[in-house]
Amino acid sequence: MRLQDLYNQDEQVYCSIQFDPANRWLQANWAGFVPTRDAERGAEAYLSSLRHFPSPCLLNDNSQLSGPWFSSTAWLEHIWAPVAAERGLRYVAHVTPPHLLASTADVAARRPFGEQFELQIFDDLTMARQWLRSQSQAER
Repeated sequence: MRLQDLYNQDEQVYCSIQFDPANRWLQANWAGFVPTRDAERGAEAYLSSLRHFPSPCLLNDNSQLSGPWFSSTAWLEHIWAPVAAERGLRYVAHVTPPHLLASTADVAARRPFGEQFELQIFDDLTMARQWLRSQSQAER
């Protein structure tokens, strides 16, 4: 179920937030080049969706990005993550384009979100879904 689409200055969808009722998780699909301010808007849209569709799981699909996934992990760590965790987020499956896997994994290895929630990095959407499904089942 599509909840919200966000458009860039060229009127192209760069972030689509959906609720997957079968798996009971939220999914954020990102595409193209996403400047920091647009990335923050998308992350804030996710928080709004989480309020209305509570779920401990997020499938964050960045496989269609053409640039870095986010330039400000400090903003994510200190502003976004505490609110997401407070609203019940426990597991994030982050799918990255294969060419960004190493740099994204380096960010994740620093554990910027501490114990707020578990973040796993994937370059394969099917594997990300499988992992998230196993976490979701463990929550039940």
